[in-house]
Parts: sequence; structure tokens; C-alpha cells
Amino acid sequence: MEDDRFQQFNKVKLSNGASITKNLLENTSNEKKTHKSKQPTNQLKSGLLGWYAVCSIREISGDDPYFFTMFNEPLMIYKDKDSNLRCIKDLCPHRGASFRGGQIIDGELVCPYHGAKFSSTGKCTNLSRITCNHIVDSNYNNYATKIHLYQYLCKEVGDYIFINYTGSSSTNLEEIEVKENIDSKILNTYGFKTEEYKFEEVIVDFKCDWARIVENHLDILHLFWVHGETIPDADVNRNVITSFNQEITRDSNQIESKYKYKEKDKGEFIRIKFLPPGRIIIYKGNPEESRYIQVLDHIPLAKNQARVIVRHYRKFLKNNFFNSLILFKNLQHRIFYKVFAEDYMILRTQTFNDQMGYIEKDNVKLLGEDKMIQYYWDWYKNSLNEDKPWDIHPIKSDTNSVHQELAMLYPPENKILAEKNNREIVVKLIARLIIPIGLAFLLI
Repeated sequence: MEDDRFQQFNKVKLSNGASITKNLLENTSNEKKTHKSKQPTNQLKSGLLGWYAVCSIREISGDDPYFFTMFNEPLMIYKDKDSNLRCIKDLCPHRGASFRGGQIIDGELVCPYHGAKFSSTGKCTNLSRITCNHIVDSNYNNYATKIHLYQYLCKEVGDYIFINYTGSSSTNLEEIEVKENIDSKILNTYGFKTEEYKFEEVIVDFKCDWARIVENHLDILHLFWVHGETIPDADVNRNVITSFNQEITRDSNQIESKYKYKEKDKGEFIRIKFLPPGRIIIYKGNPEESRYIQVLDHIPLAKNQARVIVRHYRKFLKNNFFNSLILFKNLQHRIFYKVFAEDYMILRTQTFNDQMGYIEKDNVKLLGEDKMIQYYWDWYKNSLNEDKPWDIHPIKSDTNSVHQELAMLYPPENKILAEKNNREIVVKLIARLIIPIGLAFLLI
């Protein structure tokens, strides 16, 4: 920096002292501006508010509702009597209780506090209202016409459940303005056909900043160093770290980075797309030819709490019987949980350093290979300033943390599922040994 300023100083015409001072001030001002997020000419059109994949359709099974939060706001998803998906604010409009502990009976939501029932009305489409039909007192008819649940638009797209999160729920879905077409969330529009693949899925929870997790998953090159001994890929380990030719393209819908081997005959190593606000797609090679694709959907639950839906699509090992025999699902889940556990301490300490202001004080320097990271932060900071999602439902110092305490269900924060998966592997391996031994004894 000092050398740059010295060179700039030498270019100043020494006509008078005032002009020198003016040029130095301009140079200093420009240096300060470079630390701020600039608005690129091809800025992503989507901000931090919009369509988020919040869970898999598998999470909404039977009559069990799915509870979660978005930017601190407590929400729940369930199916009504016509199997329409409903996403509502977790708030009974009678006395303000949560629906946790309540029931879904014949498609009607029953509050656990006073048994108030809420059912869909009208044609029961996604544009209908939900009203209370529980008889509370003699004034019920008048009461029921004025009480409604607060909703967000909720749709199923490709085995995912999406909500259109605006930060402002509504009692009438017809009044909600949708800025982005949900069709843009169909995975088949991004270069591969999901029907040609099998996939495994895990959900992972972190107590750290959502934006840092997205950054981590955009950083392909850390895979070699952090996960080289865990990921079962001969091309990814500490001994084969190499540099790539990086090709980045941006438009209003996505940021894409291609990492190509310097040897042209080896082609493309990996490709990554960032689709705002929370989806990342990673292809092992060209999308049309890729045998392995990873889809990550990032959900900002609350301050210092985030969830990621992880799917690994593959064109190999598609036989269900063989996969069951070799415990492929359990072994894959064990790898997933270990990989995200390896990232966890890094993410938590990055979050701390960011919140303490250390990262903002020019204590970190980005390299040329971090260009996609820089583009992402440009988008994020601009979107944060424009949408201010954390200011919509702010958590105060004396706010009850019940929803935050209940939110952490999955590894690496909650290790119960990882431990259960490991036990299943042991039990199934023992069973596979016992069966042939038992048959041998019978034959003897």
C-alpha cells in the first residue's frame, strides 16, 4: 500500500502545494472506499428476502408439524385436510401461545393451550384463508370471522418445501406480492436431470453466522486441506493440492465459478453456482456429464444459528438392494456428519471474529482465488443494507430464548443423530456377520 501511494505521489504535478494535498486526500479517500462493498453492474437481483428451501418434504410426514425459525421468527409447516402445505407464524391468535405440543387432527390445527381449532376455508387452495372454528363462547360467530392465522406462501418444488419469506406474514395470502418465480428453484433448470440420479440427504445445524456457512461452501479449495482425509476422493487430499484456472461468470440470477485444470486435456475439476438467497450447487465437472452433484440450501434460523439441507446426487451405486447390503446410506451419512464437524470450529471462530469487528479492521486479505468469495460478500452486504432482515424480528437481551434452544436438532451441534447412525452401522455389521455364521452352523 505504501509503495502504491508513493508511486501515485510521484505522478502528481508539482504546480503548487494545494494540488499535491488535494491529490493525496483523494488517494486516501479512494483507499478507504475499497474497504466498502461496491455495487457491481451485474448485481444479483435477488436479496436476502425471497424463496428459501426450508426442509425436505420428508420432514412433513403424517400429522406431525415441522417447527423452525427464519431470521428469528418462529414458524411451522403442516398439511391441511386437502394436503395443501401451510406455513404459519407459530403464534395462536387467541392468547399468543405456540403450537408446539398441539396436534393436527383431520387436517385441522389444534392449539395445545385451549384446544382452539384452525381449518382451511374457501376452495382450500394456497390462496385461501385459515380461520378459527373452535367455539369459545356465545360470541363465537363474530369472533371467528375476525381471527386468522398469519401465513407465508409455501410450495413444494422437487421434494423440497419452499417458503416465500418476506419477514411480514399475512392473514390473506392473496395480498402477498411475489417478486421471484418459484419455477427458478427447479433443479432440472441448472444443467442436470434429477431423475437420472439417486441422492442421500442430511440436515445439519450450526451455532454460527449463516453468511459464514455460505462463504465456507463457496470456498472449494479448503476441501483439500480441511477434508482431505475424510472425503473418499483420490483427487481431494493434502498431497494433491494444486492451482486451477478459475473462470467466473455473473448475471442477475447467479454467480458461477469453474475450476479448470491447468492441463487442458484434464478439463474441469469442479463447478459451483451460488443462487441467492441460500442455494449452492456444486458439480464434479461439467453439469451435463457430472456423476456427482451436491446441493446445499442454507436457512438463517436466528442470530448465530443456521441450518443446511445437504443433498448428494449420484449416477453410480443406484441399486437399492446393493446399497442396503453395503450400508451405503449409513456410511454416507457418517462422512457428511464428519465433514461438517470439521468445519464447525472454523465457522464458530470466524463468526466471533466478525462480530468482534476484527475481520472488518483490515485484518484479513483476500487472494485472487477468493474472487467468488468477494463477489458473494458484495451481494450479501448490499442485500443486508437494503433488506435489513435481522431488524424485522430483532432479539433483545431479555428475550426468552425458547425457540433458539429448541431449534438445534441436527449434527454437528446436536450429535444425537450422528451417534444413532454410528450405532446402526455397528448393529447392521454384526447382523451381517451373524447370519452367515448361523447358516454355516445349521449346515454343519
